Amino acid sequence: MNGRVAFALGDAAGIGPELAARVLADAAVNENDMIVIGDKRILDMGARHAGVEIDLPVIGPEALARDLPDGSLFVDMQNCDPAAVTPGKASRGVGRASLQNFRTALLTAHAGLAGFVFFTPFNKQAMRMAKSDYVDEIGFIDETIGAARSGREFNVLEEVWNARVTSHIPLRAVADAVTEDRIFSSLCLTVETMEKAGFTRPRIGVAALNPHAGDGRNFGDEDEDIILPAVRRAQKAEMAVTGPIPSDTVFVRAIRGEFDAVMTMFHDQGQIAMKLLGFDRGVTLIAGYPFPIVTPAHGTAYDIAGRGKADTGATFNAVALGRKLAGMEMNSGPDPERRAALPEQFSRILEESWRM
Repeated sequence: MNGRVAFALGDAAGIGPELAARVLADAAVNENDMIVIGDKRILDMGARHAGVEIDLPVIGPEALARDLPDGSLFVDMQNCDPAAVTPGKASRGVGRASLQNFRTALLTAHAGLAGFVFFTPFNKQAMRMAKSDYVDEIGFIDETIGAARSGREFNVLEEVWNARVTSHIPLRAVADAVTEDRIFSSLCLTVETMEKAGFTRPRIGVAALNPHAGDGRNFGDEDEDIILPAVRRAQKAEMAVTGPIPSDTVFVRAIRGEFDAVMTMFHDQGQIAMKLLGFDRGVTLIAGYPFPIVTPAHGTAYDIAGRGKADTGATFNAVALGRKLAGMEMNSGPDPERRAALPEQFSRILEESWRM
């Protein structure tokens, strides 16, 4: 098992630099060696905002192909000049640096140098400015590591987990994207992931797509014809699954203790409930890859960027969850072939100039 963390600095115009500095200055959180990836000048800016001091050994990305010293260290990408960063404003340069840092962190974990990836929040608008075909992290991860299967996003609170069948797609496309196979595969991954996090036979409430779970087909057929067969299929596979349940009550039942997780059909169906329950505590987990990927669920908080007001609750929770899940994975250590390829890959990353 590899306890190191590949730690990517996210959007430099948000609260990410401050969050990163607070994590690295907190001895109680920084139990694992961290490979921090970004521009050292941005971390220094975050340390000033947070009122802390950070002293890490600094290396270049090419050094990741060699034996690393014990302890945390900083991989200086030199890719984001603070003078070009306006707090609270998305820009192509900030988006490009975020993508470069994230790609480097993913490759570092994929080469076996880290047990999980953590990143401070991204801003999708800035990332699309830098890479016009960027949609979300999942497609980017698939492309970067050549994933055999796509992962899924989870939102995690102590009280309840939220899994979802579809994510960053237009609402008008949801009904066509919700299929029996997709629901069933999402349930399988949810059970697999939650068991790694310590749950024994997690109880999952599956949200309906339509009001009142279709109300006997008065409001659509999807709940009867697609969701219910997927639920029954999961039950035959001995999963503790219930549904479809009207989405306006499923979270009430979960919070009362009936379910450990709620599976929703689309992004906001779950996100609204989860952020109301614990905006400053929630974690976004991307699972289904050889290593877990975690980040605070609250986003870049442009409105308070640079003011020293960032709440670290979700950030610390994300690191703790990543560590827990990584500890459940058997990892044979660095992959020599993938590690040998890192210098050339990093060189290409720093030369990337995505079109707007």
